Amino acid sequence: MSATLTARGVGAIRGARTLFDGLDLVVSGDAVWGLTGPNGAGKSTLLHALAGIPDAEMAGSVTVSPPEATVGLLRQEVEYDDDEDVRSLLRRVTGVAAAQSRMDALAEEMAESAGAADAYGDALERWLALGGGDLDERILVTAARLGLAESVLELPVAALSGGQRARVNLAAVLLSQYDILLLDEPTNDLDLEGLDVLEEFMRTERRPMVVVSHDREFLARCVTGIVELDAAQRQITVFDGGYEAYLTERALARQRAREAYEEYAGRVDQLKDRIQTQKTWLDKGVRNTMRKSGGKDAEKDKHIRNRAGQRSEKQAAKIAQSERAMERLEVVEEPRKEWELRMEIAAAPRSGTVVSVLDSAVVRRGDFVLGPVSLQIDAGDRVLVGGANGSGKSTLLSLILGDREPDSGRVTLGSSVETGRVDQARAMFAGGGELLDVFCAVADPDGADPTEVRTLLAKFGLGGAHVSRRCDSLSPGERTRAALALLQHRGVNLLVLDEPTNHLDLPAIEQLERAVEDFAGTVLLVTHDRRMRETFRSTRVLNVDAGAVSEQR
Repeated sequence: MSATLTARGVGAIRGARTLFDGLDLVVSGDAVWGLTGPNGAGKSTLLHALAGIPDAEMAGSVTVSPPEATVGLLRQEVEYDDDEDVRSLLRRVTGVAAAQSRMDALAEEMAESAGAADAYGDALERWLALGGGDLDERILVTAARLGLAESVLELPVAALSGGQRARVNLAAVLLSQYDILLLDEPTNDLDLEGLDVLEEFMRTERRPMVVVSHDREFLARCVTGIVELDAAQRQITVFDGGYEAYLTERALARQRAREAYEEYAGRVDQLKDRIQTQKTWLDKGVRNTMRKSGGKDAEKDKHIRNRAGQRSEKQAAKIAQSERAMERLEVVEEPRKEWELRMEIAAAPRSGTVVSVLDSAVVRRGDFVLGPVSLQIDAGDRVLVGGANGSGKSTLLSLILGDREPDSGRVTLGSSVETGRVDQARAMFAGGGELLDVFCAVADPDGADPTEVRTLLAKFGLGGAHVSRRCDSLSPGERTRAALALLQHRGVNLLVLDEPTNHLDLPAIEQLERAVEDFAGTVLLVTHDRRMRETFRSTRVLNVDAGAVSEQR
């Protein structure tokens, strides 16, 4: 079915804050719209509005044509019950489970009411359109394509590893047959192979989509247009063209806006200076006239006052003319400076020459085995760690750091090693404690100064409304910024980053890249962000493949 989604004057308000306003957008054909903007700008809120399930006070209208066309939203963090298995999750997020329930309910009604037959027919059409007729067969094929064993489909979602969960989320995208597809951060946690599969899907599907992503390479390869939520200007802008064209056009638009304001402000200053000078001349002329007329005969005084009055009238007319010129100026608002994460990684004194040594280290986790690994990390090494999801990268990092004891072999951590870590799960800030309390406790065993911590967190976009919240109520992006703030608070000489760009917006990713570039200590980096991999100044590359670790020469 060829479907079209039309947004007219769409805006969103949360509390006293306007997130965005005045969006006009048509999503149709095979267009893929990329939705960008800083964390908190309202991207997920806009997706919810387009899906017809608003999570904020909305303005404007969203219509779908034809009315029976289906719109599906696949969220970045799918909620699930503790006992929900993978197969059930896939049935639910593809919309097939709800369509099946509707059919079952109408089938029961048909026994009592002939009028339910038409409704049942419509429900059946919807179930078929969503792919219910062959979903179970397609689940098996898709799971095999993504390297998910059939036995994984019966597991509770809560029991999956991070890599398995990423592939299940990808499977949900591939299996969905909504007429219009809305995707919220589909690239998060995907390895390079998974990104290739997703990008092929995005390029070959012939249906309209809107996708939120901070993966620059993904946007460059897949989107045909950009919708930018500009939190600083509190406006929303539509760019009809690819991602690289958007970057060029945005930079030009911002330059023009700044030049237009500076020209306006300069003209205002000129007119203000002219008016002030004219008023000074007027006041000076009146004082001079009064001084000259003092003590003179009345006839002469009369002529002096007359000439002075004429000059004053002319000067007053000039003042009025300048004031009218200022009033006629078209007001140009100063472009607001957008909030920008400015971070640096605090450096501790240099560690010993040897940071970590692994000697025939082996880790066993069920059927999975990492190793044996023999490896030495030296001070100043900048190590890029690559490999597919589930290959053992995070386990290797835990071994190197001494966080995990090997089942056999030996691991030795060097002297004076001060570690700063951003783990894939952001586990440090995933519990139920309040952010301020957790940060202070982690930052300093004796407890960090809460006032200093509040100031630091505010620099990372975590203000007063955040510090008193439970960590598990924070968004993934907010938890990531808290972990980055911790790196700036305490000195480290070993930096370990496991998928650090996940859930970060584009300006924050670029800031992180600069901070890592400037960091003089040892770095271990795991990332599937292809542009970060390209810009990272590595001295060594480790590849992890099904538990085997090799060094690229």
